[in-house]
Amino acid sequence: MNIGDRVRLMHGKEQGVITRFLDNNLVEVAIDNDFTIPVMRREVVVIAQEEDQHFRDAPAPEPAKKKAEPVVPSTAVAGIYVALVHQTPELLAVNIINNSEFDLLFTYGEETDKGYRAQHNDKLTPKKAKPVAHVHLNDFDKWPDLVVQYLQHKPGGNTLLEPVTRKLKFKASSFYKSKKTAPVLQKEGYVFQLDSKPTLVNPDQIQEQLIESAAQAENIKVAVPHHEVDLHIEKLLPNEDPKLLSNSEMLRTQLAAFQDNLDRAIAANMHEIIFIHGTGNGVLKKEIQKVLSRNPHIKFFEDARKEKFGYGATKVQLK
Repeated sequence: MNIGDRVRLMHGKEQGVITRFLDNNLVEVAIDNDFTIPVMRREVVVIAQEEDQHFRDAPAPEPAKKKAEPVVPSTAVAGIYVALVHQTPELLAVNIINNSEFDLLFTYGEETDKGYRAQHNDKLTPKKAKPVAHVHLNDFDKWPDLVVQYLQHKPGGNTLLEPVTRKLKFKASSFYKSKKTAPVLQKEGYVFQLDSKPTLVNPDQIQEQLIESAAQAENIKVAVPHHEVDLHIEKLLPNEDPKLLSNSEMLRTQLAAFQDNLDRAIAANMHEIIFIHGTGNGVLKKEIQKVLSRNPHIKFFEDARKEKFGYGATKVQLK
């Protein structure tokens, strides 16, 4: 069962196309290429190609004949592409296209405000394409960022190529101008090239860059933060009226100051640092502890001396 497979619901007459895998047991299906619904994998069956073709070839009332427009062959340069191709006027298939002479190992994922979610990974031989997801034009403003990571490879080749990560953010002003014939597929779609040419790795150049970076690092002096860092907005912005700031602006300022001091404490090999965040509604403390729990340089953290700070400060022990 793959993205793009045509399936039939076992407990109904509906047919559709698999647009994405939601988890190990759940898939998203576009019914009649129009609206999408989540369905358990065990509740759908893939329609055999011969059966699908039989129904597609069934006689139907003939519409008024219209001269077919020939597909203009793509003149795209060799490279790696993402092409969004219409399945219906509203449903678009997201295709990864390998229009190169290299094998392509890739992963495809989507990023939203809630974070990144991996969706697909595969290998494409030269001059091949694969659908990895579907999106609706009606939801254009809600589309996630598309994230593609890939590595090109040629068996027996003597050229070392770098892995590449590309993120596509779509804006209506530029999206609709990208319409052209997609390479390999030879279908009209919205086409985006992910590379200009394979990136060659120069070992000597990398070594020079590493030496230069090390020399620069030795010349950088880290400003060691205070042992106790007060994150109250009045302390961080003494010349501004806190009443003129929204809650989100204050929180962003406080978290930025927290992260800056934490990074400098780690770089300076401090053993301990205390962040004074106050009690308030607890949002700042919660966000701080969320960051600390994910940082590998943190040995542990706990409420600082209650007799001095109450529950308004967090002590951080660094490794």
